[in-house]
Amino acid sequence: MRDEDFEIFIDELGEATSKQLVPLSSFNKYQDVLPDVLLKYWKEEGWCSYSNGLFWTVNPEEYEHIIDIWLEDTVFEEIDTYHVIARTAFGELFAWGEKYNREITISCPTNNIIALLDEVKISSRDPELEMQTFFAMATKEAFDMEDDSGNSLFTQAMSKLGKLSEQEIYGFEPALILGGAMNIDNIVKLNADVHFNILRQLSEPNVTTLDYK
Repeated sequence: MRDEDFEIFIDELGEATSKQLVPLSSFNKYQDVLPDVLLKYWKEEGWCSYSNGLFWTVNPEEYEHIIDIWLEDTVFEEIDTYHVIARTAFGELFAWGEKYNREITISCPTNNIIALLDEVKISSRDPELEMQTFFAMATKEAFDMEDDSGNSLFTQAMSKLGKLSEQEIYGFEPALILGGAMNIDNIVKLNADVHFNILRQLSEPNVTTLDYK
């Protein structure tokens, strides 16, 4: 049975548009590593895409090598061991720390790693609530990107290129870090794994620490 926070998530993003059953081996691997409520979502919902692929819940194991290269030689490598739990159509990765139970965002297209300065090194008092809040606060606008006119790039990309498969993202060619423009003419379908690796090789990521105080 869905909890109130996940119902809010579904109200915002809609029912899953594709679904993959989670194998028992994954529950065994991430038990006592990730919050129980996330494993509950895996059991009830599976690994899914929402809003036609705008947002995806994913198998963390498939992203282990990606997060390793993106966090290498950054402060986060020393702070915690992180696991990717979700991603967007454009390659923003949401990673969860198993020690402190805090989320960081790795924005591969913009070459940024984003975290809350006041929280990232402090253990969450309630990891289950922290995870539920992550889903309850999700919005389509937060997962999308906009062109210079403020129009949804996801809507334009899906109309022009079609829906994404599980292994694909909408990427920019040339990459934004190389001066590529953030518009529909610059978006193509790309293999996610390959593109994440290429983007990381182009430059060291910027670290953006947010402070709400």
